[in-house]
Amino acid sequence: MRGHSHRAGRTARKRRQKRESSARSVSLCHQPQHVKLWKFLHHRGFSSTLLQPALFTGTTSYILIISLPESCLLTTSTVLHSYLGRYIKSWKPRLSPLLALCIFLVCERHRGEASDWFPYINVLPTVYTCPAYFSDDVMALLPASVRRRALEQREAVKEMHSTNQEFFRSLQPVLSQPTADVLTYEALRWAWFSVNTRTVFMSHASSSFLSGPDNYALAPFLDLLNHRPDVQVKAGFNDVTRCYEIRSVSGTLRYQQAFINYGSHDNQQLLLEYGFVTTANPHSVVYVDTGKPLQGDRSLTQKIKFLRENSFLHNLTVSSDGPSWRLMTALRLLSLPQTLYHQWKAVLLGQLVCEEREQWSVRMAKRLCQRLLQDTCSALDKVCAHVHEFNSVPVLEQLNVVKSLRQEERCILGSCLKALEESLRHNDSPLGAVN
Repeated sequence: MRGHSHRAGRTARKRRQKRESSARSVSLCHQPQHVKLWKFLHHRGFSSTLLQPALFTGTTSYILIISLPESCLLTTSTVLHSYLGRYIKSWKPRLSPLLALCIFLVCERHRGEASDWFPYINVLPTVYTCPAYFSDDVMALLPASVRRRALEQREAVKEMHSTNQEFFRSLQPVLSQPTADVLTYEALRWAWFSVNTRTVFMSHASSSFLSGPDNYALAPFLDLLNHRPDVQVKAGFNDVTRCYEIRSVSGTLRYQQAFINYGSHDNQQLLLEYGFVTTANPHSVVYVDTGKPLQGDRSLTQKIKFLRENSFLHNLTVSSDGPSWRLMTALRLLSLPQTLYHQWKAVLLGQLVCEEREQWSVRMAKRLCQRLLQDTCSALDKVCAHVHEFNSVPVLEQLNVVKSLRQEERCILGSCLKALEESLRHNDSPLGAVN
């Protein structure tokens, strides 16, 4: 009887798990925009019945693993062979491949259903959760390093828009509305992030009509695959089959979401480039500014200058395991007095310092983590307050992604502090020796 009861319980659990697994996803095959996209791809030579697009709870988009024919890829070759080709080919100075793709996306979206690429453009996001889209209030809640890089992205798009007005005006013959109403900053920003977040790497032969390297390819359906940092895939254009192919190294279980790997990115990079963060990301770190806690050091300016000249002021981080080698090395140099200037270079090359200087460096790393943790907790409090103030869906989505980033960084800083406290208690081997 006991054995029979055990088997019945296991069967019930399996049935429940199957129901729960099914409940986590919603098929999108029936939705009109996806039906049109499927027909669009099928007309261009794509056929696959192995996987279907679906919306999964807790993810950023949809799923699909495919071998996509070259005819389905949107590249600069597509643009140069389109109605925009003669305008781009005759223009001097030459446009960049990125700008050519952005202009094509904006013009095709303007054409609506008259566009051959409408089925694809119609399923692209209308807005993105990348920080460059954030309102100023939400932007202020980001870590300083993310905020600085997001503002750089925003300025890059603004410069692209302002410096190409003359070319935009030359496109008036192919637009049904004034170019100023079509090729706006907001439209170009949408196109820029569509390219930045969704292109796959595909090397192309350089074109005499464009300026700069061209490694972009927009891949309908393929760009719906979600990222997971522990997934192993092989991706690239197959010159034999003339298809862009993604192959899973580890395989995918039936009825489960298929993932790919965008690269070994930390959460700040994922947020900046793709508009999301992942939980338990093994690549995630928190970036550190070493200067602020050392304002009382009279030789700080000279030390910071020395670190900058030796490219040691960037990529200073802490992880859940502790401070990085670069951070601890920079702190060891900062621990040295002006009188030991002759040792500064040797320390950057890995020379150890005395026990007293090492302990100073560990204490300073702990102080930096405490300051960052305080800043992170303060930002989380402000996020929670803002959530109750705003009813706008885009702003709430922005707040949610900031909350996710800050929560992950709070966990990292908490774990790092424990490692530093343990080191100070044991007063043993140097930190950051293997980072």
